Amino acid sequence: MAFGRSAKLIKIRGTGLRSGRPAAMLLAMRGTVAYRGRLVTDAEVTFIRQLIAAHPSLSRRALSQKLCEAWNWVQANGRPRDMVCRGLMLALHRAGRIALPPTRSTPHNPLARRGVPRPVEIDQRPLHTDLARLEPLRFEQVRRTRDEPLFNSLIHQHHYLGYTQPVGEHLKYLVYSGERIVAALAWSSAAHGLTCRDRFLGWSAEVRRRNRHLLAYNSRFLIPPWIRVPHLASHVLGRMVRRLSADWERLYHHPIYFVETFVEPARHRGSCYRAANWMILGQTSGRGHRCPTRQSNRPVKLVLGYPLVKRFGEWLQGHGSTPTDERRHGVQIGHH
Repeated sequence: MAFGRSAKLIKIRGTGLRSGRPAAMLLAMRGTVAYRGRLVTDAEVTFIRQLIAAHPSLSRRALSQKLCEAWNWVQANGRPRDMVCRGLMLALHRAGRIALPPTRSTPHNPLARRGVPRPVEIDQRPLHTDLARLEPLRFEQVRRTRDEPLFNSLIHQHHYLGYTQPVGEHLKYLVYSGERIVAALAWSSAAHGLTCRDRFLGWSAEVRRRNRHLLAYNSRFLIPPWIRVPHLASHVLGRMVRRLSADWERLYHHPIYFVETFVEPARHRGSCYRAANWMILGQTSGRGHRCPTRQSNRPVKLVLGYPLVKRFGEWLQGHGSTPTDERRHGVQIGHH
């Protein structure tokens, strides 16, 4: 999304709807504002004012639901984008563009006071063997199951980045050999803007805004330190990408066509990803997508990607018919 010199950033003080996260920013332009990838015109801001005036007894939440319905503003799974809509209305309110009714109550937010995952005891005896002796491997999607705390604890204790609660669409997997956990993987929504990835995919800012949900980000990958099995990591990645889209579609009602991850070269070479035929797309800029300056504020990382369908570029840009289930979930690129 390119903006000319007339664009003006308006910082909204305070925090957003999720505790601890910085508030979003409105980007004001001629006749429009941008919020979380949506362009809102002055006419639409006027419509929001009229909606509020027409329903003076409604709460902020009820107003956001009304607005979602009026705009047909829904997620890929068909559910209203209520949280994003509330964030937009709150940002406009804080910027003085609309006047929301007073807050009636503060609903309980279980994410706001989420503590550190509790330690969970698992078998940590050293396991040094070859891959064939581990088979068959069992992949378990554990989000919203009784084993999710086990996943969270394992990542918190043994991954160098620790555990942070994903926001938005995400899946979590534990990989078992018999009763022993040999790997853990987390997948979440892809980065908003990533220059090298976006250049590789060849999509415009508008297409990216519309279809970014068709990408997933491998945010965590752990082989526990007591597991020493040659080629296990690349094998797990190869198996994982063949089932990810089908699992995602079962929960979120849309497929995944392309996956990405970041590797910090000072810590890892990304050998398992390369062995699993992931491609190096480039490097990050060392700045977050909301960084207010051009100064680096985090380590530069390698960006790797992997297509889950052969004609991923066409599907991501909205060209051609929708892939069949066989093409969508059964594509293999290389051997694992």
